Amino acid sequence: MAAPGAAADAKRFRNLIREHSHLKRVADKANALFDIERAINEAKELLDDPTTDADLKDLARAEHSELIARKENAEKELLAALLPPDPDLERNAVVEIRAGTGGAEAALFAGDLFRMYSRFLEDRGVKVKPVSASPGEVGGYKEIVFMAEGNGAYGLLQFESGGHRVQRVPVTEASGRIHTSAATVAVFPEAAEEDEIVINPEDLRIDIFCASGPGGQGVNTTYSAVRITHLPTGIVVQSQDERSQHRNKERALSVLKARLLDKKRREEEERLGRMRRSLAGSGERNERIRTYNFPQNRITDHRINLTLYALSRVIEGEMDELVSALRQKDTAMRIQNEFGINTASGGASEASGTQ
Repeated sequence: MAAPGAAADAKRFRNLIREHSHLKRVADKANALFDIERAINEAKELLDDPTTDADLKDLARAEHSELIARKENAEKELLAALLPPDPDLERNAVVEIRAGTGGAEAALFAGDLFRMYSRFLEDRGVKVKPVSASPGEVGGYKEIVFMAEGNGAYGLLQFESGGHRVQRVPVTEASGRIHTSAATVAVFPEAAEEDEIVINPEDLRIDIFCASGPGGQGVNTTYSAVRITHLPTGIVVQSQDERSQHRNKERALSVLKARLLDKKRREEEERLGRMRRSLAGSGERNERIRTYNFPQNRITDHRINLTLYALSRVIEGEMDELVSALRQKDTAMRIQNEFGINTASGGASEASGTQ
């Protein structure tokens, strides 16, 4: 990195920075493990030394037990650091939320999910910028697309793609019966220059129309909204949240590139016969990942068999415990696939939260 001219090639220099960061993390975790092993050996020498007095042996025995437990965690952390780094985690994200079965209640639930993600992201300094929205008849959204920009946005939401199911009494239900509705979430990393996603202008059909929804005065009288259809794939994206037609076109193209990047990667995986070896889902409607049960204040993630009795907090954006559990399980799966080492504790888990 310090070599003359190293920064001349921006793409190569970015890769060097990433490699340096990865290697430094591995070295730090390895050194932490070596320090623990040295301390274990020192404690064992005291225990094996017949001249060590009883009180000192008791201290050494307690320290030795503690160090053995710390060593196991340090080994897991080193294995996690040795995993190939995923540069996508630091990227911005494109998020699409669509109401599924359940009519008006599904649209309300889609609105709840949007609010949950917005609060979670904004608390971490990530900007939420709506791209397009189709409001529901009694609130919420039939569909909403937004950009999450900054502070590793994709890494925060990488496990949210898939089908989300809600069980609660709808506001429109007079008899108080519990209904089940659904919404689908899809999360894509924003495409970067290095991905080489080239879009031929001749492959695009661009329609301009009047924006609807939030935006202030004149929102329905200015032709600023942009809809882009990518003719070879049939992918349709639109942006209407900006007043400027030019800005809406830029955002729509960013969403299109993210969708094309995801499609390209999936096709490459299928061609090579690879499976997605992580919990990051595809965003397909039939890929049910989570259930939100409001009467019981319960949220269950079906991929890791995790149940939290803290739905009231999670739906308000306090997703840390959920995201942390998913990240730990995903890391354990990747270590198993990469090194053949099982670091998972296994078994179903259940945790209770504040009612």
